[in-house]
Amino acid sequence: MQSSEPWANLSSPRHTQGLDMVSHHLPSGVFRWVLWAGMCACIPSAGVARAQQNLPTSTSSLPDSQPSQAQSPETSEKSGTEVQSEQGKSSGPRGSFVIAPLPISSPALGTGIVPVLGYIFPFRKNDTVSPPSVVGVAGLATNNGSRGFGAYADLYMKEKTYRVSAAYVRGNLNYNLYGIGLVAGNAGLKLPLEQSGQVLRAEALRRVGWDFFLGLRFWNGNSDIVMRTTSDTSGVPEPPDLGLHTALRALGLRLNRETTDNRFHPTSGTLLDFTSDFFSEALGSKYTFQAYRFTFNKYGSISENQVLAYNLFVCGTGGTPPFYANCIYGTNNELRGYTAGRYIDRYMFATQLEYRLSLPKRFGLVGFGGVGEVAPGGTQAFRVNNLLPGGGGGVRFQLSKIYRVNVRADFARGKDTWTWSMGVGEAF
Repeated sequence: MQSSEPWANLSSPRHTQGLDMVSHHLPSGVFRWVLWAGMCACIPSAGVARAQQNLPTSTSSLPDSQPSQAQSPETSEKSGTEVQSEQGKSSGPRGSFVIAPLPISSPALGTGIVPVLGYIFPFRKNDTVSPPSVVGVAGLATNNGSRGFGAYADLYMKEKTYRVSAAYVRGNLNYNLYGIGLVAGNAGLKLPLEQSGQVLRAEALRRVGWDFFLGLRFWNGNSDIVMRTTSDTSGVPEPPDLGLHTALRALGLRLNRETTDNRFHPTSGTLLDFTSDFFSEALGSKYTFQAYRFTFNKYGSISENQVLAYNLFVCGTGGTPPFYANCIYGTNNELRGYTAGRYIDRYMFATQLEYRLSLPKRFGLVGFGGVGEVAPGGTQAFRVNNLLPGGGGGVRFQLSKIYRVNVRADFARGKDTWTWSMGVGEAF
């Protein structure tokens, strides 16, 4: 969860590292924050899957609360086949719960809490190939009146041949619109808005070889946006859909490939994710536009306790989208240090590097830095003098020795803003 984000692009595929599941970008932009900034950015489903797939066979793989037991002479004399047979007969719990009441302190949404409840389990007990499936719920409540609820399911079936996921988010968020473009973001003028609505996303993928998953996506959402009554004055133009009921519906494609050793705490491998969503009036959408998102992460170990992680995110929007369906800088940890929603435009890129150091007693430290930009496209391409740099550091604490799941707290500085964020799992 990035506590400074009002719109968290579902892009995570990191994982999105969130239940990033997910990330991929909710059409009703504001409402993707509720689920993915909470549950999805907090309990990466793919991360759980990878973690469980790569559990060691030693006693260190036992749950934190379960003490390891010394092997008796009688057991040690048994053959490996006999031991495995007896282990197969033992009936342990089918899955495990993850509970994370996360605090949020955001310049966009205020101060509050994001409670998260997830359940990790194998879809079929006799399927030893598929990663575990995940279901969960998350909420949002802050002191500026924002409220939200989300539910998510991510299921692996038929020995990792199929992956089916669905998410539903409903709520209302109070936030500020700074306008569209770099100039509007730099001006710092704000238009206070309230957006309420709901969105459903469903996705079905099939493994097609070389660890690639390919499949279809469907979006269906609606929202209402009104201007909040405050004492602030603003020179930001009112968006055209202010006071209107807006429906958005789309079909899309997703291509995903992940080779990391553990999505919660990756030390090697890569992640590649590409999504394309096509919103059309022919499908019942008020607006006709296209949304494209690309994410690439690479991880490498410097030593046993040191990891370098690289992230690249590219976003593009075509057609005539509502303002909240454009590329939004600062969401989904792209980049930390910026109030999400301050910089919005048709195109965006962000790239960052993070150094991760594991310390004794379950603690860890990170340092990160990156740069990115938003642009309207056309003749106004990305320019060096318009870059938006960001950097900072943070502390990690390991919640689970089994999955190597960390809770994170990061402080970051942008061009002229700073943010503080907390979450479960790494930022990417």
